[in-house]
Amino acid sequence: MSTAIQGEDGLARCPWGLSTPEYIAYHDEEWGRPVRDDQGLYERLCLEAFQSGLSWLTILRKREGFRAAFLGFDMAKVAAFGPDDVDRLMADASIVRNRAKIEAAVANARAALDLPGGLAATAWRYADPGTPPRADMSDVPAWTDASKALAKELKRNGFRFVGPTTAYALMQACGLVDDHLADCHRRGAYR
Repeated sequence: MSTAIQGEDGLARCPWGLSTPEYIAYHDEEWGRPVRDDQGLYERLCLEAFQSGLSWLTILRKREGFRAAFLGFDMAKVAAFGPDDVDRLMADASIVRNRAKIEAAVANARAALDLPGGLAATAWRYADPGTPPRADMSDVPAWTDASKALAKELKRNGFRFVGPTTAYALMQACGLVDDHLADCHRRGAYR
């Protein structure tokens, strides 16, 4: 059973949010906080895609490298990247060097700029603010019908590396759903 666990500071947290200082900070200060701007959602989408198959801790520790390499996740600047930029990023040890994921980040910037209404408006159409409180980590799904629909819409609009599981991780991270456990001190904090 993986219910919220009390940390050394006396606060109950989702179990994954207790193992390292980076996870505690991310859990308490960012995960589940609503992100309503295109650039913020684009950054999280890129990071979630780069995380695929890796530990989230790897991404957190390389986050500043990603921000520098992808010019602050400015979509217009990333959309202008060409083959030389991809080669430059493949040589950059401060990020995860995966050509398909790098090329997806560039393609996704272009796709995000072309979305009618923008990325934030598109993503927030799939928000589920009434997510039922989950008592245990085993109750938290890997994907939902809403994340499946969001992934399908994004793919239809030219996005890559965004299946239902990645879309759901984005929804969790950006507050489109509240998957902090029922007894976690952050549950319902952003209503």
